[in-house]
Amino acid sequence: MLPPLTAAAPSLPHLLWRRHLSVELLLRRHRLLAAPAGAGRGRGRRRLLAGAYAPGDGGAGQDVNSKRTSSTGSAYIGLFVRMLGLDNDPRDREHAVYTIWQYSLGGRKCIDEIMQFQGCVILTASLLKSDSTCACEAAAGLLRNITSVKLYRDVAIEGGAMEEIFSLLCKSTVTPETLEQCLCTIWNFSIDENLRYKILSSGILTQIVRFLDDEDIRVKEAAAGIISNLALSRSNNGALVEAGVIPKLVQLLQNKEDDYKIIKKEARSSLLELSTDEYYHTLIIEEGLVRVPLVGSAAYKAFRPLPHSWPSFPDGSEIQRRSLPSRYGATELLLGLSVDDQKTRPDEAKINAMMGRSHQQFLARIGAIELDDEGKEQSGGSQRNDLNTILPWVDGVARLVLIIGLEDASAIRKAAKAIGDASINDHMRSSFKEAGAVKPLLQLLKHSDVSVREAAAYALEKLSVSSVVCEKINKEGGLKLLIDIVKDPNTPVEQLEKIIIMLSRIFDIGISLIAMPDSCASNGSEDATYAEKKTQSDIDGETNGTSFTYLNQEISSVPLIDFDVISRLTKVLKEASPNLQEKVASILDHLASFDEHATAMTAACIGSVIEAVLEMGVIHGKMGDPENFEEPPTAVVAQVSRAVSATVRLLTKLLNFDLFVRSINTKKIIALLRQMLKSSIPLQSKDWLGACLVKLQSTAALSGYETVSSVDMEITIYETIPRLVEQMMTSFSFEAKRNAVIELNKIVSGGMMECTRAVATAGGIFPLVKMIEEGDGDVLEASLAVLYNLSMDPENHPAIIAAGAVPLLKRIVVAETSHWNRALQLLRTLPV
Repeated sequence: MLPPLTAAAPSLPHLLWRRHLSVELLLRRHRLLAAPAGAGRGRGRRRLLAGAYAPGDGGAGQDVNSKRTSSTGSAYIGLFVRMLGLDNDPRDREHAVYTIWQYSLGGRKCIDEIMQFQGCVILTASLLKSDSTCACEAAAGLLRNITSVKLYRDVAIEGGAMEEIFSLLCKSTVTPETLEQCLCTIWNFSIDENLRYKILSSGILTQIVRFLDDEDIRVKEAAAGIISNLALSRSNNGALVEAGVIPKLVQLLQNKEDDYKIIKKEARSSLLELSTDEYYHTLIIEEGLVRVPLVGSAAYKAFRPLPHSWPSFPDGSEIQRRSLPSRYGATELLLGLSVDDQKTRPDEAKINAMMGRSHQQFLARIGAIELDDEGKEQSGGSQRNDLNTILPWVDGVARLVLIIGLEDASAIRKAAKAIGDASINDHMRSSFKEAGAVKPLLQLLKHSDVSVREAAAYALEKLSVSSVVCEKINKEGGLKLLIDIVKDPNTPVEQLEKIIIMLSRIFDIGISLIAMPDSCASNGSEDATYAEKKTQSDIDGETNGTSFTYLNQEISSVPLIDFDVISRLTKVLKEASPNLQEKVASILDHLASFDEHATAMTAACIGSVIEAVLEMGVIHGKMGDPENFEEPPTAVVAQVSRAVSATVRLLTKLLNFDLFVRSINTKKIIALLRQMLKSSIPLQSKDWLGACLVKLQSTAALSGYETVSSVDMEITIYETIPRLVEQMMTSFSFEAKRNAVIELNKIVSGGMMECTRAVATAGGIFPLVKMIEEGDGDVLEASLAVLYNLSMDPENHPAIIAAGAVPLLKRIVVAETSHWNRALQLLRTLPV
């Protein structure tokens, strides 16, 4: 976008009069005009003024005057360009550049006449080094007008104009007027995509960003325009964000002064371009803005505000009525709020939701919520179909909720997608919940348009990260709806994945709420207090008390989860991606707590599905070196490992049911688990392997299998020892490190060479030496004992020495502490 230009310039002779120069004297100096005898200075001035073209003239004489002006202007321009020469008086150069600058304001035709003379740009750029502020301002202004024409930008670049402008901006003595002209010139340069990289590579970006805080509004405007053009190139966005433009642009956009219209327009354009990147969009939302799609004014014609017999909050909760209604209807007028009663006063979130809803519904009713020409300039700049605008979060959240209640499927899809994109933190998710987004989004899951259903599922999946939103979904009857969608075999895979993720989160919350009263029941007095609070909350109708009972009843309700649901989830567990397998296994893990659901899983042949998942884990576990526990897993191995870990948890719980145990191949599953235990899957995923193997081994022994060998040693080598070493290396608690060293000493003291080798393989030498340096007492004794056993293998000597053990051991020996004998023995085993 080009910076705005001023009005047309007056004629050249008039400019000379304004600058107090004698035209005839200048012409005589350059031998272009002979003064007639007896001619006075005033008469010469009148003669020149008569030949000048006045922009407002009309009639038949206009063409003649235009031709006369053109020829006269060209003659004068040549004179003043020659006066820009370095051999002329600095005062004459200043007057000449000022006059050419004023003449260039006449438009493209005047600029074309100026650019007919070669060397004009180079001479003008040289004046940017002048000590005269007037000369610098005029030179920068002339370059600004010249570079406003695309044809002459390359000429300006070749003439060194950009470098001189950058040098002038670095001076601390530059005036605001000159600064404005320089920034507008860079604004012109930034229009060309090829020149944007040159601007960024010059190192001037930090200074341009700093100008956004300038007191002069014209300087702010020019700086915002430059950033807006630079943001059009995606490769520049990283440098802009690192320079700190987002907070400054947000601050400018939220300014409510009338003089900031152009600045706010450029700031909005920049933020919209930056928001195309997911990470930068998150930064913008954290600053308090929301990206909202432009759906067209025609879409809002279907808006009909719902009638309310009694006012309610946007999320659907009713406003509490006063116990004694007013005699004259004041209760209804004041919405039934008791301002003196703290219990009935709405919180800030509800107030913001009501304000946003009222504002957006008012704009929709008067037809001013979106103008038809809004977004046209954005479309021309970015050539995209997904037109958006940026709004403060209160208005943005309310408008998105309003749009998903319209009839236009395209508008609904865009708004639902925007809700999901904006749900990046608890504040935004809670804001959408308070604005009433959950209920319409649930209804959109039954929409006839597939894309709308998928967009609604995407929004709900992002919102469901919040436990408060999960409770709201359940309260609105969403649990049954989600289960019905899972049972439907025609549900697209993308939508099914998001629905299953939501169900997993809802079930996780249900388990935590069930466990909460049990934890309170561990103490008799706390149990009584909890019961009293729960009873009182039920009486008062508060959400905290009712949510526990309602959600628990829904989750444990048998009719909601039938065999069709179990069968469908079992099939998904077998065929889905690793990420989805993890969520499905988590849901089935919750359901396996009930006998009827475990029976249904057995009937659905879940045993063979579990075997398939474990086989996949074994295959991916062999992709790395099984002996290298420090090697970071690939993304695929990490996903598969999480899925396998969730499946093993499900298997462990299902082993409590005899019917399931009789339906599986115990030997095969034990073999698969042992292979995974030795594989290179992440250590976190091996947490449940040991417990499951022990349980399977005992189950197999009770079933009469004789060929099942003990797995205790394998669990110790491949799970327990690496976990203890990791605890020593990563734990911030010294007590946790102490417990790990003592437990490790007990294992190694058994005399098994495999255990000692496992400690070294897991990287335990360096943390053990660190514990010798930091610990004392039993910690020091255990560390020295483990390290002594490791020193029995000569292959570990280089690592022990490299860890810095020798100076520490010598210090212990010299100090003659209670452990000096053990330290001396360890020193004697080392080649020092």
